[in-house]
Amino acid sequence: MIRGKMAPSFMDLALKAAENAAKSGEVPIGCVIVRGDEVIASAGNRTLTDRDPTAHAEILAIRQAAKAVGSERLTDCDLYVTLEPCTMCTGAISFARIRRLYFGAADPKGGAVESGVRFFAQPTCHHVPEVYSGVGEQEAANLLREFFKARR
Repeated sequence: MIRGKMAPSFMDLALKAAENAAKSGEVPIGCVIVRGDEVIASAGNRTLTDRDPTAHAEILAIRQAAKAVGSERLTDCDLYVTLEPCTMCTGAISFARIRRLYFGAADPKGGAVESGVRFFAQPTCHHVPEVYSGVGEQEAANLLREFFKARR
């Protein structure tokens, strides 16, 4: 408890990272990676800032977490992200051996977990994390909706 209030959830922290990405003009997607009760990585999208199409929040957070842990295997880590990961990010999640994936809003157009290619359901997928969808879904969807509404 923090001063009579509940401590922010890990998805709340991912939403904050998404809000920070939006302030930089990036698509508001945020990600945190947790080991035990500790956040070991946090990132928002930086594709425009870095001029790097692979600078998705998940990829950046996985890189940070791997450095923090000192290994490319994140077997005891959980990843929280505000939007259903794309094919590139689901591949990275699988190769990093992330234990659990929690995501907010579904992405029928670009998602690859429950939408599109359903990467983790493919027989060639090396590792499948436990998946929990719809965590903070409304907040994540609203953030994206408002961001794109302001761009039109």
